[in-house]
Amino acid sequence: MSLPFKKPSILPGFWPAFSYTILYLSLIVLIPLSAVFLKSVTSTWSHLWRVVTSPEVVASYRLSFGASLVAGMISVVVGFLVAWVLVRYQFPGKALADALVDLPFALPTAVAGIALTSLYTENGWLGRYLAPLGIKVAFTPLGVVVALTFIGLPFVVRAVQPVLADADAELEEAAASLGANRWQVFRLVIFPIVRPALLTGFALAFARALGEYGSVIFIAGNMPMKTEITPLLIVTKLEQYDYAGATAIAAVMLTASFLLLLAINALERRTRKFMTMG
Repeated sequence: MSLPFKKPSILPGFWPAFSYTILYLSLIVLIPLSAVFLKSVTSTWSHLWRVVTSPEVVASYRLSFGASLVAGMISVVVGFLVAWVLVRYQFPGKALADALVDLPFALPTAVAGIALTSLYTENGWLGRYLAPLGIKVAFTPLGVVVALTFIGLPFVVRAVQPVLADADAELEEAAASLGANRWQVFRLVIFPIVRPALLTGFALAFARALGEYGSVIFIAGNMPMKTEITPLLIVTKLEQYDYAGATAIAAVMLTASFLLLLAINALERRTRKFMTMG
């Protein structure tokens, strides 16, 4: 009886690859993150509790998580539209527009923060037109959302763009030929295809926004209880040599963001499973 042919693997066997993966995750991810928790417990529990539940820190939690969620949702909508235009239309300067999407990846965050602040202050290029309308962006929570949207938008565009490029346009034509209007084509044909990619882009944009520092501190104004983000308070604690307090705040952020990302990833896997079954 002949044995079934086993296709050779391009990479080394399972155990060498698995061992390298565990080693990489341990050195780069697990050990540094474990050090955060271990350092935070070097102080007394009463001190740690006072630090992570102080009114100023709680206000920073609300701003960081709230602004990140809002910026992530805005990035999903705008990122989908940008990806749609780049995939479905031909126009002069398309290559330049496609390259500009990645600009926030290469631009130093401090430079982005200074540029956004210059644009949206009351005497800035855009702020001077918004101020008469009663819209103040710089040094407000709205400015934080603008900065986080700026750095999170490319994640959504790059997640959705290849999915739209691979989507079969004949499905849309078939739905239209059967009498579906534009909204029905989008809701029943296009959106189910791009939904997993949108969730992935949202998760990436949200995670990136939570840890953002450089592009936010300039446009936020850093007013206590109003526009202070949590990463700024962590840096402040480090400057005060309160390492246990800084790592305690970081541990709270780490735990909360991990649980949120875990829920988003579970929703994404469930969506992909339903699409496969369908």
